[in-house]
Amino acid sequence: MVAGSTQGPPGEGEAVFVISVAAQLSGLHPQTLRTYERVGLITPGRTGGGGRRYSYLDIERLREIAHLTAAGIGIEGVRRILELENTVIALRARNAELAAEAEALRDALAQAMSARPAAARSNLPALPQTPSGQSVVVWRRNH
Repeated sequence: MVAGSTQGPPGEGEAVFVISVAAQLSGLHPQTLRTYERVGLITPGRTGGGGRRYSYLDIERLREIAHLTAAGIGIEGVRRILELENTVIALRARNAELAAEAEALRDALAQAMSARPAAARSNLPALPQTPSGQSVVVWRRNH
């Protein structure tokens, strides 16, 4: 059963389901869940007494593992696919962070340029907008 809480529904990452409920929700046998834990495909939360508790995210991952194994992919293949999916998620998040940082830097540069006197601005090269993945190199002549 679901561990009770009077504070409302649990968050999707909160470990609340015992193994029998997790097995039922994922369509897998409880022993299969133990095997997946033993080989490192899933890591359920634990109670103070050591009982397993699964979250909604764990259930979704178990369903994905079941789908992949039903398609004929072995455990090591499943492990590699999940690892690559996690890498893609992390890289997308990092890319979004870097894009936001680059945009903030462009805005700060534009603001700094507009605050400078007109005479000082005319001596600086223009910085064109560049497509993603390209760099801008600014050369200064020594007088």
